[in-house]
Amino acid sequence: MSTKKQGGKLVQQKRSRPKYLGVKLHDGQSVNTGSIIVKQRGTKFDAGTGVKVGRDHTLFAVKKGKVKFKESLGKKVVSVV
Repeated sequence: MSTKKQGGKLVQQKRSRPKYLGVKLHDGQSVNTGSIIVKQRGTKFDAGTGVKVGRDHTLFAVKKGKVKFKESLGKKVVSVV
């Protein structure tokens, strides 16, 4: 009899790729049109003025300016001013 337990092989447990979510540009940073500001799952951050929401809830700038984060009615809002 063996004295060591056999180690199993990983067959179907593939490691998923990292998603690289989070805030990409912070408060006060300059931004160009089309730049991604926040990548998120769901709407943790809402879009304010100068910002639109992509189909995967990504927030991106629609005009050139500076990023502004604020809180309105308990929700975090991202704007470009």
